[in-house]
Amino acid sequence: MNNVSTISLLFLSGLNETTRNYRSTLFFLSFSCYSIIILVNVCVVLTIILNNELHEPMYIFLCAFCMNFLYGTAGFYPKFLSDLLSPVHVISYSGCLLQAQVLYSFACSDLSILALMAYDRYLAICRPLEYHSVMSKQRVITLVCLAWLTPFFIIAVSTLLASRLKLCSPYLNRLICLNCSIVMLACFPAETIPNSIIGNITILIYGLHGVVIGWSYLFLIKTCVGSIENRRKFMQTCVPHLISLFTFLVTILFDVIYIQFETKNLPPTLKHFVSVEFLFLPPLMNPLIYGFKLTQIRKKIMSVVTMKMK
Repeated sequence: MNNVSTISLLFLSGLNETTRNYRSTLFFLSFSCYSIIILVNVCVVLTIILNNELHEPMYIFLCAFCMNFLYGTAGFYPKFLSDLLSPVHVISYSGCLLQAQVLYSFACSDLSILALMAYDRYLAICRPLEYHSVMSKQRVITLVCLAWLTPFFIIAVSTLLASRLKLCSPYLNRLICLNCSIVMLACFPAETIPNSIIGNITILIYGLHGVVIGWSYLFLIKTCVGSIENRRKFMQTCVPHLISLFTFLVTILFDVIYIQFETKNLPPTLKHFVSVEFLFLPPLMNPLIYGFKLTQIRKKIMSVVTMKMK
């Protein structure tokens, strides 16, 4: 049993024989996808930062949203792209824990920012007279920092608990490292009880975020039913948020189903696609949705593009 504590390398077996024949194509598609993700998110972030008239709560939250996408995808794509070019797919145990920390905190921060955006729209439409006093710039920046830092420290506790486990196998049938995957390799199930407790507390905390979102939209819908002006605001600013929320929930739901039930009847390629879709669909779609739907963002981007063409 002494060897179980000396595992320093983990083998990611997600890129198996089924992908060997088309890794070059997969590398090209993944590299293109990552490049577009960086381009569209940086474009939105810079547009908001460089234009003072966009320094409003809704746009600050959107900026934080896009910055979080850049953070999360940086924890996946560089390693994945290097694996596609390598015949051996290994990651150090510390590197695996770091990747798990980044990906989990990214997903939790995503939900935190979506909850803040929902509450912001509730205040703007349902309580417009109180909006600027409640959503002051200083308070918005504080909320954004909390949306980033709180998930990071919550997940750090889970990561530290995972790091103390003694592993019986160095093989992960995954493309990415997740804390739940590491826990499944533990030699002694009794040691994983604290991990389960922290995991359930984390689920409860972020389940409450979902309650905040649902509560906000309940009042938003009630307010907008009787006002044409409020319905216009809802369609302009809430629809992109709802699309982002729906995309987030669908991708996370599929990922949870994949983790919990290990759908062995699915083709390996489809299983691995499901396990990482939250790292390319939301980061790619959401900046484009907001860029096209929010008039101010669209106008600023188009003005820059037009100027460059001249």
